[in-house]
Amino acid sequence: NFMQLIQDLSFFKMSVIYLYDLIYFLMSTLMSLCFFALSALICIIILLKTYILLSKWHYKLNNKNKNDSIEITVGFFHPYCNAGGGGERVLWCAIRALQNRYSFVKCVVYTGDIDSKPEDILKRAKERFNIEINSHVHFVYLHKRVWVTAELYPVLTLLGQSLGSIVLGFEALFKFTPNIYLDTMGYAFTIPIFKYIGGCYVGSYVHYPTISTDMLEKVLQRQADYNNSLLISKSYILSTLKWIYYNIFALCYGLSGCCNDIVMVNSSWTLNHIISLWKVPQITSVIFPPCDTKTLMNISIDASETLKVKPKQIISVAQFRPEKNHMLQLEIFEKFLKQQSYEMKNCYRLLLVGSCRGEEDNNRVELLKKKAELLKINQQVEFHLNISHEKLLNLLTVSTIGLHTMKDEHFGIGVVEFMAAGLIVLAHNSAGPKMDIVINWNSNETGYLASTAEEYVEALSQIFNLLPSERYHICMNARDSVKKRFSEETFEKLFLAKTEFMFTKH
Repeated sequence: NFMQLIQDLSFFKMSVIYLYDLIYFLMSTLMSLCFFALSALICIIILLKTYILLSKWHYKLNNKNKNDSIEITVGFFHPYCNAGGGGERVLWCAIRALQNRYSFVKCVVYTGDIDSKPEDILKRAKERFNIEINSHVHFVYLHKRVWVTAELYPVLTLLGQSLGSIVLGFEALFKFTPNIYLDTMGYAFTIPIFKYIGGCYVGSYVHYPTISTDMLEKVLQRQADYNNSLLISKSYILSTLKWIYYNIFALCYGLSGCCNDIVMVNSSWTLNHIISLWKVPQITSVIFPPCDTKTLMNISIDASETLKVKPKQIISVAQFRPEKNHMLQLEIFEKFLKQQSYEMKNCYRLLLVGSCRGEEDNNRVELLKKKAELLKINQQVEFHLNISHEKLLNLLTVSTIGLHTMKDEHFGIGVVEFMAAGLIVLAHNSAGPKMDIVINWNSNETGYLASTAEEYVEALSQIFNLLPSERYHICMNARDSVKKRFSEETFEKLFLAKTEFMFTKH
C-alpha cells in the first residue's frame, strides 16, 4: 500500500509538471500571437498614417489659392443628411455659419444618400428648413451606410451599429481626409479614427447619447420599453447579461468620446449624461439646436384665434421613429374623443406630420394607419409625410395644440417650433422639454407637460376649455421665451465661438 501511494504521488507530480508545461506553452504561444498581432496592427496604422499624410500633402499642393493660402477643410459626418429632422437643421446651420464667417473654409459632408444628387440635397434643405446653402458644399458619398442601420442587427443593436460606424468611418477617411472632423450625428466611435489615424482636429455635436445612465437603470429595474423588450425585462438572467453588456459598451463609448477636442451638446439633459460618460467637462458645453423662430413668429395669432380652423386641430411634428411614440398619440386622441359627445367627436382632428428615412419608417406609418382604423379614429387622423417647409407653416398656422410624446427627448426642437408658431404645446414631462423648453417665463406658464395617457387627455381637455384669449396669453408668453434662446442666430454665434480655436491653430 505504501509503494502504491508513492507511485500515485509520483504520477500526480508528473501530471502537474506536464500540466504546467502545457499551460506555459499555451501562454507563450498566445503571447507570441498577441505580439505579432499588435506588431501587425502598428504596421497597418503606420502605413495608414503615411498614406493619409501623403494624401493631405498632395491635396494642399493642389489646392492653394491665388494668395498662396491653403484651404481648411471641415468634414461633417452625417450619413443621413437628407433625412429632414432636427439634426439636419443643425448640420445646415453649422455649414452656413462657417461659409459666412470664413472665406478659406471648404465644407464637406459625408453622406450615405447615394441616390440623391448634391443639388437635390441642398434643395431639400431649403424646402424643409428654409436654409440657403451655396453650392460650395462638397459631398462624399458613402456606400457602406447599411452597416449602421438598426435592422441589420436584431440583437446587440448598439454594438452592431457602433462597429458598423467604424467601417463607415474608415470608408469616409479613405475617400477624403479633412483638417477638421465634426460628428454631427452621434457616431462617437469614428472620433478616434479621424484623430489618431487621420490626424484631424475632432469635435462632436451630440443630440442624444448612444447609451445613457437612464438606459442602464431601466435594464437594472427590468422595465420594458422600445429598447428593452418584454422577453428580456421578464428574465433576471437576460436582464443581468444585458446590464453587463451595457456597462462594457458604456465604457467603450466613453473612451471614444473623450478623444474629442471639443464637445457640444443640445440640452441640459444631454450635458449631464455626456459628462457622466465621456468625463471631459472642461471641453463640453450646451449649444441649443437652431430653430427658425424668426420665420415661425411671423405666423399671425390673435386673441380671437381668427386663423385657427374648425375642426380644431392637434398637430404632431416628428420623424416616424419608434422612440417618438406615435402609437401613444393615437391612444391619447382616442381616449380624448371618448370623453366627447357624439356631436363633438367630429370637432377635432389629429395631424401626424413627419419625415420617413426609409422603408422601416414607411412600414411604421402603415402600422399607425392600421392602428387608427382599429381605434375607429381614422376619419379624424391625417398623415402628412415629407412635406415642404411652406406646407408645414400652413399646418402650424391653422392648428391649436402642438403634441409631443417622446419620453426622455434629448431636446425637442419640434416643441420649440410649436411655441414659436403660436400653438399651445403639450409635451412629455421629461428631459429637454421639462428642463429647458416648457418652463415658467416671466412667472407665467408657457405650455403643458404630461407623462401618462390619462394626464395627456386631461391636459387636452383643459386647453380646449380655456377661453381663446387665455390661450393667446399663454402662446405669447411661450413665444417670448423661445425667440432668442433657440434662434438660428444664437446657435450660429455660439457654434462659431466654440470651434474658432480649430481654425486659428491651422
